[in-house]
Amino acid sequence: MKQWQCMACRFVYGEAAGLPGEGIAPGTRWEHIPADWEYPDCGVSKSDSEMLEA
Repeated sequence: MKQWQCMACRFVYGEAAGLPGEGIAPGTRWEHIPADWEYPDCGVSKSDSEMLEA
């Protein structure tokens, strides 16, 4: 499972953990998150993310 980081606020989305408080179940792959999803801390779109190397 991968992790993605917002380039604006540095919030990290981890596929393994998901974001249950945002309605994203643990294990949800990045490609299954809607294109219009925004980071909860800053409102920046999914497209402004970078995959973190393991």
